[in-house]
Amino acid sequence: MGMIERMFQLMFGGGGNMVRDTVEVFRENAEAGSQRGAQVQMQAMREYGQEFAIPRQGWFDRFMDGVNRLPRPALALGTLGLFVAAMIDPLWFSQRMQGIALVPEPMWWLLGVIVSFYFGARHQVKSQKFQREIVGTMAHVPQVMHNIKALKELRAESVGVADSGPDVRLSVASIAPDANAALDAWCKRNQ
Repeated sequence: MGMIERMFQLMFGGGGNMVRDTVEVFRENAEAGSQRGAQVQMQAMREYGQEFAIPRQGWFDRFMDGVNRLPRPALALGTLGLFVAAMIDPLWFSQRMQGIALVPEPMWWLLGVIVSFYFGARHQVKSQKFQREIVGTMAHVPQVMHNIKALKELRAESVGVADSGPDVRLSVASIAPDANAALDAWCKRNQ
């Protein structure tokens, strides 16, 4: 019995735990890891608090604090403004969106990286075939120009928007009176 007892004491008790010490070589001790994480968090919070402990002295500091607070509300209000603009004047909105359709894909990636970087995310953009994207975007130019021309023709204030052109049947149909049941009934009653 003495030999088995010594072996268990060597492995599990008596000052050092051989199993625990061996496992901790391959896997972090969860309790110790939590304590280290809490210490790191507390240190970060202390440093963050010290950053704002210094009172802002001049107008430049106050101005820069204001500038740093602008992008998020500007993006949110700008997006809501686009929705309102689309409801108020769909043709105006459609023309602007046709222009946005000409923005090359790499520029969208660049905008995404800049906005993502500003808001704290670190996105790495994969290598893009810039020339291929430019050619692909430029292929859309004739269609976009045609769409803008068609949208301009839809405006009610455009000169000659109601012109029937060389279509004689359409011209005659536009001046022919429509059937009006109420007017016919009034005419019968007043004869």
